Amino acid sequence: MNSIDDIERPTKEEQKAAIKSYNALAAALNQVHTEYPEIEIEETKERIKIPVKALQLLVKILKETSQGKPVSIVPIATEITTQAAAELIGCSRPHLVKLLESGEINFTKIGKHRRIKYQDLIEYKRKMKAKQRKLLIEIMKADEESGLYDS
Repeated sequence: MNSIDDIERPTKEEQKAAIKSYNALAAALNQVHTEYPEIEIEETKERIKIPVKALQLLVKILKETSQGKPVSIVPIATEITTQAAAELIGCSRPHLVKLLESGEINFTKIGKHRRIKYQDLIEYKRKMKAKQRKLLIEIMKADEESGLYDS
């Protein structure tokens, strides 16, 4: 797996091409009624069947690219290092290790190295976002009740 530092931002030309492609592909997918639509590569005249889910993923990639955002695809079952995991959730490596050792995030140990499944990390991140949302709502309610927040 490449590191996050290896991912480059799309150029202006790539962004322009992505905008056009995004609009065309998104519109075309709205008219597709099969799980394996056939597309044609104009230069080679080759026709290939592609799963509609792959095309839907491509639409998402084109949208992000058109906005100038770098994109990386990581298979869900990928195991990553503690440093990469810490970068992904936005914390220090020592803090991540504490989360692992406390059982908040599952991991496996290969020799003396810890590896975290990407899907476990994403699940932890989702839980934390939900917890943050709930706490913010509680704070806003408390502020409203005490008259500090005008609705």
